[in-house]
Amino acid sequence: MASVLDTVDQRTQLVGENRLEILMFRLERGQIFAINVFKIQEVQVMPKLTMLPNSHPCVVGVTHARGVTIPVIDLGQAIGMPPLSDRENCNIIIAEYNMTVQAFMVKSVDHIINMNWEDIMPPPKGAGRNHYLTAITKVNDKIVEVIDVEKVLQEIAPCNTAISEGVLHDDIQTLAAGLDVFAVDDSTVGLAQVKETVEQIGLTVTSARDGAQALALLKQIADEGVDMVKRFVLVITDAEMPEMDGYRFTTEIRNDPRLKDLHVILHTSLSGAFNQAMVQKVGCDNFLSKFEPDKLAEAVQEQVRIYREKFPIGS
Repeated sequence: MASVLDTVDQRTQLVGENRLEILMFRLERGQIFAINVFKIQEVQVMPKLTMLPNSHPCVVGVTHARGVTIPVIDLGQAIGMPPLSDRENCNIIIAEYNMTVQAFMVKSVDHIINMNWEDIMPPPKGAGRNHYLTAITKVNDKIVEVIDVEKVLQEIAPCNTAISEGVLHDDIQTLAAGLDVFAVDDSTVGLAQVKETVEQIGLTVTSARDGAQALALLKQIADEGVDMVKRFVLVITDAEMPEMDGYRFTTEIRNDPRLKDLHVILHTSLSGAFNQAMVQKVGCDNFLSKFEPDKLAEAVQEQVRIYREKFPIGS
């Protein structure tokens, strides 16, 4: 399993079909967890690590791969489970999230499985490590828990959501007053990041936690006879979401005459090389990598100006 991305062309065919591939693995107590294969660069046997002084308690060291230095995170410890007891006979999963590369130390790697997003459900409400899950599913009658890696990384290396000085246009808050953005993300961290950035521009945010919930809400509003292009300046959607991913969500928007003219931005921690082709296939208007508040702010401001050309203040 030296490289899990050798069949990228085959995997991109899943786009728009509401399907994904997940890599399943185990942590200290043997439960089965998973992350999306698209975010994985490589799986390795545990290499020799270099220790880092004053690092986060969950960072067990750094390794070198593909010409870069990569922090190695004890994933079990990061989600509130016991640290891995055997750090020699284990694996690391090298993955790219939010334009950074890191490795997650796991007890063992199981296998890759192709699934429907309809079979992946939001986690049940409650205490415990559900706080670190974005979804759950069943494989061979066993529960598989999909980890909210964005939350893990945010706690280890917090992301700045402040918009840089000079990025906001002088008149933008006047133009944005009273306008609304529709944001969709299954990660509490991802949704909070979008909200914090968009609200600095002066917009309000209507949100949903997955594509199915988002589509139902948009259709409900449209059923009331609302002009959807006037109702929302734009839609910002994550790619990976339980029940309905961002690609299928966008496809469904384009297939509904009442929603088809909404401006849709795919905002995801998946790598940009894959998403450029995906965006064209499903009809997104733009693609932005997580998380760059300045680029998100620029894209939103552009849409506010386009909106105000169609619907001037007071119209």
